Amino acid sequence: MRLLKVATCNLNQWAMDFDTNLKNIKESIEQAKKAGAKLRIGPELEITGYGCEDHFLEEDTVKHAWECLTEILTGDWTDGILCSIGMPLIFENVRYNCQVFCMNRQILMIRPKMTLANDGNYRELRWFSAWTKKEDLLDFQLPPDVAEAISQGSVPFGYGYLKFSDVSVAAETCEELFTASPPRAELSHNGVEVFVNASGSHHQLRKLNVRIDAIKAATVTCGGVYMYANQQGCDGSRLYYDGCCCIAVNGDVVAQGSQFSLKDVEVLTALVDLDAVSSYRGSSSSFRQQASHNTSSVPYVKVPQKLCQKFKLGTCPTAPVEVKYHLPQEEIAFGPSCWLWDYLRRSGASGFLLPLSGGADSSSVAAIVGCMCQLVIKDIEKGDEQVKADALRIGQYKNGEFPNNSQEFAKRILYTVFMGSGNSSKATRSRAKRLSEEVGAHHVDVDIDNIFWAFLIVVQGLCGKLPRYKVDGGSNTENLGLQNIQARVRMVLAYMLSLFLPWMHNKSGFYLVLGSSNVDEALRGYLTKYDCSAADLNPIGSVSKQDLRSFLRWASIHLNFPSLAEIEAAPPTAELEPIRSDYSQLDEVDMGMTYEELSVYGRLRKIFRCGPVAMYQYLCAKWKGSLSPSEVAEKVKHFFKYYAINRHKMTVLTPSYHAESYSPEDNRFDLRQFLYNSRWTYQFRKIDELAKEAETDESQIENISSEDLVKDPDVKSTEGSGMGVVAVGAGNPSAGL
Repeated sequence: MRLLKVATCNLNQWAMDFDTNLKNIKESIEQAKKAGAKLRIGPELEITGYGCEDHFLEEDTVKHAWECLTEILTGDWTDGILCSIGMPLIFENVRYNCQVFCMNRQILMIRPKMTLANDGNYRELRWFSAWTKKEDLLDFQLPPDVAEAISQGSVPFGYGYLKFSDVSVAAETCEELFTASPPRAELSHNGVEVFVNASGSHHQLRKLNVRIDAIKAATVTCGGVYMYANQQGCDGSRLYYDGCCCIAVNGDVVAQGSQFSLKDVEVLTALVDLDAVSSYRGSSSSFRQQASHNTSSVPYVKVPQKLCQKFKLGTCPTAPVEVKYHLPQEEIAFGPSCWLWDYLRRSGASGFLLPLSGGADSSSVAAIVGCMCQLVIKDIEKGDEQVKADALRIGQYKNGEFPNNSQEFAKRILYTVFMGSGNSSKATRSRAKRLSEEVGAHHVDVDIDNIFWAFLIVVQGLCGKLPRYKVDGGSNTENLGLQNIQARVRMVLAYMLSLFLPWMHNKSGFYLVLGSSNVDEALRGYLTKYDCSAADLNPIGSVSKQDLRSFLRWASIHLNFPSLAEIEAAPPTAELEPIRSDYSQLDEVDMGMTYEELSVYGRLRKIFRCGPVAMYQYLCAKWKGSLSPSEVAEKVKHFFKYYAINRHKMTVLTPSYHAESYSPEDNRFDLRQFLYNSRWTYQFRKIDELAKEAETDESQIENISSEDLVKDPDVKSTEGSGMGVVAVGAGNPSAGL
């Protein structure tokens, strides 16, 4: 048996913090060596941090990366272990995202990334070029300082692999795991048995199964050992990298790291049997045929050393494990919690201030901060000295004190503020207070009516009359203005209290203001510009209302915040209009659409890339039988009208934790303009034409079964109903929305 001890890791790196990143890399190598590993893989761009963005364009960034790598190579960290270390470098005046293979204080090979991530949250083509030359390994001249320090002038650079005396090792980098023609297919036909993948993959709800399936599939068809390393934590932006490093062998996961953790360094090891890889491949007739007929020879670097250990009685390869997947409710609890903790400890802030209305959204944020406090206490109890040191500093503990329960810690780092008015109900005021007590926060109840009326007196002085709410006979303009004043007063008051409340309690530092608008409200624009959503951070800004309500039900039990169940059951309301016996303001009535409908619109708009007409066509099929074509047309036009009118609000949207695949956040993820013709004259005219044609021809549509649509591709080009589009091509994208 050829047994090889391998190590992969999750590292909580911080963009441009070279000291922290270098410390974590060294510690991960030390832990791997202590466990007996002979091969260690780290995350993508681990020296610099993945999220440096335009800092990658600075020569200093590359220079500092070389300096850090030199420090690793001139010490004993790489003695007796093969390390793949991620960093940017420049070759012939072109910048590449690379894995640098090091062993015994030498660089064996540099492997540049060949397929760059350039969609969604990723913009790698802005900073790097993809390596396309596959024929030969080129000669890379090391920088003079590096060459002198390690007594090595040059190193092979390009697409290739390392051929040791007893095993062959090759790299893939992040996106290359998901490509249609991955490097591993060709490499496996050339005898490569171990693949290392350095990744910088962010968290998104329900995404982990896609990643794990890809890792398992990577070795199902070709066999082999696949080692996946990832960043973990907030490295300086909206993204949370969710770790979950793992090791797979012949389609089975044999080791899985944590997905959400406060640890800076987590090392995962496994003992793998390379003879099992040979046996697996040899048992596949198709693999044998393709490998024997393979005509493409991949260049390699020959390393006359052994990595494998000899078989010893009682030594067994690591057995497969059952992969752990978190429920979406758990992802909402743990992902934003870890993100907030990283932001809090790295920003220098002393805590958070949360405007808590007693509604579902702000209560979700309070529960997430409460969950964060619980995670901190658990890690302190487990003996994590880094978490303890951060908690002592942030909580400003003195004289040997330290946090011993989550409520006590929350009392030091979280203020919740109910900013009520004459329009606020006793129920929401009570729910906010009870939840704050359950979490452990310091709660304040502030009345904003005096500030609100001060603004109205100014208005009265200018125009000689007071604006009225709609329920009192006022116009839409008056009604909207009165609501906006309340919302914006709360934003100013929240920032004022974030400064003065700590001062009142003799606490130093500043508090970060937390916002609480959800992804559906952002998509619809159902928020006031520069209101309480205009905060420093928003941990739920990319989470749907439906997922939040599910989270509240889960958290009421599993986080031990029972008041959340009552909060979830209450109908969503902004409480910005007066409550009357025959009128109570409701969010879905105000929006003219339900949160469930908003979630459907969001997925069709972003994930399936539907314009107004295509969305109408898909929804005609999805809602057939419950809504007429003209009713569907009105709903779609209503959504796109308000989407266009309010798109400008995304330009000032609070930086939000990224969690949902249809987020409208315009900083990076959803790059669309913010000035639209909200009448959509051409598109809406087409929708009206299709709706009219469909309704005049309804009998014909009803005679066409869904089965006939699938069978007959010509339906796509007949009639104007839009129904045929759903049944052909790539299938029905609205299924399962």
